[in-house]
Parts: sequence; structure tokens; C-alpha cells
Amino acid sequence: MPVNIPADLPAVETFKAENIFVMSEKRARTQDIRPLEIAIVNLMPLKIETETQFLRLLSNSPLQIEVTLVRMGDHVSKNTSKEHLDAFYSTFEKIKSKRFDGLLITGAPVETLPFDKVGYWDELCKVMEWSKTHVYSTMHICWGAQAGLFYHYGIDKYELGEKLSGVYPHRVLIPLSRLMRGFDDGFLAPHSRLTGNREEDMVAAGLSILARSDETGVYIAASADRRQVFVTGHSEYDRTTLDVEYRRDIGKGLPMKPPKNYYENDDPNRPPVMRWRSHAYLLFSNWLNYYVYQETSYNLAAIS
Repeated sequence: MPVNIPADLPAVETFKAENIFVMSEKRARTQDIRPLEIAIVNLMPLKIETETQFLRLLSNSPLQIEVTLVRMGDHVSKNTSKEHLDAFYSTFEKIKSKRFDGLLITGAPVETLPFDKVGYWDELCKVMEWSKTHVYSTMHICWGAQAGLFYHYGIDKYELGEKLSGVYPHRVLIPLSRLMRGFDDGFLAPHSRLTGNREEDMVAAGLSILARSDETGVYIAASADRRQVFVTGHSEYDRTTLDVEYRRDIGKGLPMKPPKNYYENDDPNRPPVMRWRSHAYLLFSNWLNYYVYQETSYNLAAIS
């Protein structure tokens, strides 16, 4: 089954070209099932690219999914048109009375700012508090993971000194975890960040460390009840996303190294090599199946 999205969302044409099946709202209404209700709080500046990346991964499931795109009402986007936001996004104020099976909170390019200096921090805190009673399982991505770790557990981030950018090898630490079901012992995943969190802080908070890398640290951590999942990398990234970021930073005159383990022969003049797609699809389908679908109540009003 596909994701159920508006027929005129830009991602639809992308998915048609990739032979990814999406379902129109009209057709979805004729099916006698309850779709999973998933909200995506999109904090990235290039919202169309980001929503397409996450919708692609959510589509790889036998479950029908109703997606609600959410933006921060207190933040004015400089990189996405007001017309697109008005047409396809809701603010938190408009959806806060609803309940959702799952929630995704994306990354954001605000890593070096203290949390309370981020313009929409107060509103995001309201979202994270609301999620405790209105969402069954929340997956936090990159800076979204750092924000969630800080809000829910008081775990602060620290600056790395230089940008961590590339595709890194990781190890599964708890192979019997349902989120890791089907994973090989080792797998690759992209990272792109300037800050990190300490593993010992997560362990002290009672989180399970499901996967990590010797180079990047913890990659996936989860609460014991599986309702809070933290992913420090960017498995949703497209083939060229790290390349675009690298050339953007070089264009700004920043002292950037090429993303590691990313280009053919580590040569930035050669094409990027896509080596994390299967892991990305598996991570999201496992989350949808084992942490959301098989756990949440048929009656969303029962979520608490």
C-alpha cells in the first residue's frame, strides 16, 4: 500500500518517475480500512526536497498511510514558497487536537545554536510535550534527535570541532530489537552535522543503544517503551544531498572536507555512490510495522 498524499503535491511526479505507487485522497476514501496517521514536522529549509525524501521511505510498506505535513507557525520559511506551505502544510495549532499513530521530527540547520536561541524552540517544545499523549511513537532525526534528547532527557549536545559529513559504517548492537530486524551486522548510513551527543548520557538516561559507529558514535537509540526513537544520521538523504551541501558550503568559503566514503574513489569530481538505500527503507518499514502499526490502538482516541 502507498502513502496517501494530495494529488498535486510535487513529490507525486517524482514518485511516478521512480515507479513508486501513491494513492490519491479520493481513492483512499473508498478503502474500508483505517490508514496509519503519520505527522511529519518538517524543520528543514528545503521543505519540498525533505518531504519527498521521507514520503519515499514511508511508501515502502504494505500499510496505507495518511500523512500530515506540519510546519512551525512561528517561523517564516525563506526557501519554500508561501503558496506551497499554505497548500500542503498545517501548523501545530491546527492539528494539536488530533492524535497520530506516528510522528517524524526532522533535522534543522541550527545545530550550533543553544536550543533556547532557536526561534521556534518554544513551539517545538509544545509539540514534543503534546506527542506524549497524542502520538504513539515518535522518530527524531539528526538535530530533531538532539532536540528530543534534550527536551525529554536533559541530554545536551556538544560541538564536534569540524563538520561530520559522509557515509559511515555502523554496527547493530541489539540484533533482536524489532527495529533492527532484517539488518546485517554492519550497514552504511549518511551523517551531516556539526554537533553530537555522548553515548554515556544516553545509557544513563535508560535508552537502549541499537546501533552505533566507531566514527560517528550512537546512530539509533530508543526508549524502553519504543515510543521515542532517536536517529542521529540522515538515512532519508538522496544520492546527491551530501554533494549539494558540500558544494554549498565550499561556495560560502567554509573550510570543508569532501564527504567521507561518498564519492567514487573519494574524488569529489566523480559521482556519489548510493550505498544506504536498502538500510533506509528497512529502518522506516520496521518502525512503521513494529513500533507503530502493531502497537497503536485501532481507536486513535485511546492513545495516551
